[in-house]
Amino acid sequence: MRLYLTLFFILVLLAVAFIFGSQNDQLLTLNYLVARTEITVAAAVSLFTGLGFALGLLVTILWRIVRKSKKALAKNKSQEK
Repeated sequence: MRLYLTLFFILVLLAVAFIFGSQNDQLLTLNYLVARTEITVAAAVSLFTGLGFALGLLVTILWRIVRKSKKALAKNKSQEK
């Protein structure tokens, strides 16, 4: 149940971010190290919200994998003794 509530909350936040971004048609200039581009604020909000969500998901998955591997390693060490 907690998982469903969390996913619902995340989807609501993403929807709100996209709605606010889509209401603004101003152009935004993004300067990269080697390039420059002009995109709308809506596209920038969508891009960075999606990027932040993906990075957060990646960190969470990696953290869980490391935590599970540490538990398994500790369990194996305790069984060897």
